[in-house]
Amino acid sequence: MAAYVVVEVNVTDPQLYAEYGKGVSATIAAYGGKFLVRGGAVEAKEGSWNPKRVVVLEFASMDQARKWYHSPEYKPLLDMRLKAANAKLILVEGV
Repeated sequence: MAAYVVVEVNVTDPQLYAEYGKGVSATIAAYGGKFLVRGGAVEAKEGSWNPKRVVVLEFASMDQARKWYHSPEYKPLLDMRLKAANAKLILVEGV
């Protein structure tokens, strides 16, 4: 079953976040993942949720999503992202 990484991102250091963005795609691809949403306009329709930036990744399975998130390839980039932005991140199974 497919799995998705859904992230709400609030960038606090655009320059550092841009550096993160240059390296993250290769790590995602190495674990069979791909971007479905990477930024873009957000239009709130219900409730009070109105994030500035949303990212959605797709992986073949929850196991692959976990492997990517905890991978040695992603670790230095994750550290960079944690300095460059505040985020809420979940892994969710889907179809």
